[in-house]
Amino acid sequence: MPSSNWYKGNIHTHTTESDGDADPEFVTTWYRDHGYDFLVLSDHNHRTILEHEIEDGPLMIPGEEVSSRIFGGSVPIHLNAIGIRHVVEPTNLDDIVETLQANVNAILSAGGIAQLNHPNYEWAFNHEHITQVDGASLMEIHNAHPAVNGYGAPGKPGVEEMWDLVLSAGTIIFGTATDDSHNYHDYTPDASNPGRGWVVVNAPELTVDSIVEGLATGNFYSSNGVTLANLTITQESIELEIEPDRSMIYVTTFSGQDGKTLSEVEGHTAVYQIKGDEGYIRATVRSSGGTRAWTQPVFTV
Repeated sequence: MPSSNWYKGNIHTHTTESDGDADPEFVTTWYRDHGYDFLVLSDHNHRTILEHEIEDGPLMIPGEEVSSRIFGGSVPIHLNAIGIRHVVEPTNLDDIVETLQANVNAILSAGGIAQLNHPNYEWAFNHEHITQVDGASLMEIHNAHPAVNGYGAPGKPGVEEMWDLVLSAGTIIFGTATDDSHNYHDYTPDASNPGRGWVVVNAPELTVDSIVEGLATGNFYSSNGVTLANLTITQESIELEIEPDRSMIYVTTFSGQDGKTLSEVEGHTAVYQIKGDEGYIRATVRSSGGTRAWTQPVFTV
């Protein structure tokens, strides 16, 4: 990643324009007050635009959660459309891959980039489906909504493991952390609150085009609580520095093809020298408090 600026944002957010419990102005103000640089309001099948500009508010990137249900409504297929020029009408077909692909194509046609949302929500789709889809830039590897089954179940991989399976199959897709926030007043374990998952994009400037390009090309890291003070990724190495938080202990795992652990490093700094035969390399930082950060993969073949 080139030396540039780092911008924190959330790219999966709901308001009263779909099924959130706060209006767009309230939601945007919450993210402003909590230090976010950019925000995507991604209401279901609706492109939410603020009626009034929020003073000193985050950069607003137009978006939508394109939401389908197929097979008689039993399988939800949700994708985030980020940076779109107009509303994307969802497509419902009698096949999971075909429905995913048709909606990805529609998002691209609307000038946006496509994110595959919470694959394990109602066990909708898995890595075998994702590897058959062309054109999606992103997939959620951490979604803070309590109902998305992010850690999997017997015989069903969690979404981070699913990401490794997709990458190992040769599909280039970048992993995001998101709030999928709906609840802004009730803070309980069963609520989907803001501030629990975000991306930090490396971009030359804080503009819609620069942020969307950074997401599309993997120039970002994802987090649900760990902050990186520095991250440098080249074809030769991955180097990172963690911003300490109280007395937490950090372990960085560098993993590659088939999710194989290549190296583990304890401490506030970690370096991996790329050998060239790993297939891909990515880093996961884990804190003793249970939070994580994820870097994007570097492909070596």
